[in-house]
Amino acid sequence: MSFALVLLPPPAFAHASDRGHVLLLPTGYYLIGGAFAVAISFLVLALLPPDPLGRFWRRRLPLFTFNDSARTIVSLISFAGFAILITAGLFGSRDPLSNPLPLVIWTLLWAGLTLLQGVFGDLWSWLNPWYGPWRLLSRLTGRGDVGAWRLPQWLGCWPAVVLFFAFAWFELIDPAPDDPARLAFAAGLYWLFTLIAMLLFGYDKWSRSGEFLTMFFSMVARFAPVGRDEQGRLGLCWPGAKLLAAEPLPASGIAFLLLALSSVSFDGLSKTFFWLGLFGINPLEFPGRTAVIGSGSLGLVLTFVLLAGAFLLAVLLGQRLAGSDRPLAQAAGLLVWSIVPIALAYHVAHYLTALLVDGQYALASLSDPLALGWNLLGTADMQVEAGIVAGAGSAWWLWNIQAGAIISGHVLAVLVAHGFAWRLHPQPARAALSQFPLTVLMIAYTIFGLWLLATPTVG
Repeated sequence: MSFALVLLPPPAFAHASDRGHVLLLPTGYYLIGGAFAVAISFLVLALLPPDPLGRFWRRRLPLFTFNDSARTIVSLISFAGFAILITAGLFGSRDPLSNPLPLVIWTLLWAGLTLLQGVFGDLWSWLNPWYGPWRLLSRLTGRGDVGAWRLPQWLGCWPAVVLFFAFAWFELIDPAPDDPARLAFAAGLYWLFTLIAMLLFGYDKWSRSGEFLTMFFSMVARFAPVGRDEQGRLGLCWPGAKLLAAEPLPASGIAFLLLALSSVSFDGLSKTFFWLGLFGINPLEFPGRTAVIGSGSLGLVLTFVLLAGAFLLAVLLGQRLAGSDRPLAQAAGLLVWSIVPIALAYHVAHYLTALLVDGQYALASLSDPLALGWNLLGTADMQVEAGIVAGAGSAWWLWNIQAGAIISGHVLAVLVAHGFAWRLHPQPARAALSQFPLTVLMIAYTIFGLWLLATPTVG
């Protein structure tokens, strides 16, 4: 999808959420404190017996039951809204801060809904714009819930990995991901491609194998303290508890989760003075995204390869230290679930400023989606307060929220990883030994994440 768009002439648009600033804070203390917090978490868990912690994770507070009767209607409403956004992208304002399509997709959907999934559970299964149309078409054609074709078992979720990489490339590398018409073409084409795939292979099968948004959002929803059981009963649990009930992911699922983390990490890295200096680019005279397509593409791939290599090496060393005869694929397939809290934390830290500022632009643009002078929501003339992320005071509290999110995400990841370690190694000593290399990796990634927040960047 995104590769085909390179053939189109790119207008000179910047990403709507791009912001550049330098934080002059005592970051050394934060780096040491963050690493210390993750290390202490590991030491405490290594000394705790597994039974009390297991009872802690299994606690649930049942709430109420509701069924899926309205799911089709909600999805059809979502599809209607998506169609309006595509129309706005094609015929509305050319300004990405006035057109609702890029603001909804990049800010409200990719940044905002990810956070809501991590708090309230799987909202996307109701809000996605495919379920309703698929349901209607499958009934009209008499196919029911089963697709006409079957995906090969060996394919796993590699189609979703490829599509997620294309999405990340389009967001991070493409010269004009915020150009409304360009984005409308890409989003519309992807919606049509996905609907056809769901009709051919079945909604559930393609959602688990090829639709990267559904896969990503469902993985993030496993972290949420809100969830539904198989009987449709809503309940509360500890954040991350549902991750421990997950089955081992195949190689393609491992790659998908690691790509989710590496892509948002590279988004931060690619804007740093350090990264641009490696390619002889003066960050104070940034030439634009078109000039860094090659280095950006290389960096996106390299970040994923390095993270995947480091993760697999940590798991392998942990298995050796514990003297385990479990297959590496099984151990990695379980332990990779501990990446979810880290990926969610990086999402919060990376997109927080975009949500605070571009979220206001989105609210204003939704009142007049076609730039016809409407004021449907009464927000068309609202004053956007960009100063909410400017100034020393704002920098202080933003940094603390972002740093706190990253440190908390890594601490929770250590907790989740230990839960899986006890599944793999019932003996507490072996479980603790198996986690030592992975904890070292998490400490290093904590320092890396905090450094990304503090180092000078360009917009």
